[in-house]
Amino acid sequence: MELRPVFHRLEHRIRAHAIVCWLALLLIRIAERQSGRSWRRVATELQRLHLVTLEGAAGAIQQTTAPSAPQQAILAALQIEPPPRITALEPA
Repeated sequence: MELRPVFHRLEHRIRAHAIVCWLALLLIRIAERQSGRSWRRVATELQRLHLVTLEGAAGAIQQTTAPSAPQQAILAALQIEPPPRITALEPA
């Protein structure tokens, strides 16, 4: 396993960093296998989901963009519920 230079000096921090890197690799491989797509494609598609905050005289609302068909397919393959359309509503 290749690790880039780590500038931690304490052994427990170095070990924690290596464990976090290993867990990230594990999640990437699980996402690739369950979705049948490369990690680059999965990440590119899911990065297109956005949370937008709209503010006006009546208050503020946070809503997510509607998932596209490829995004829905990835989320379904990974057994992840799509984010709710409206995540927060704050009346003025």
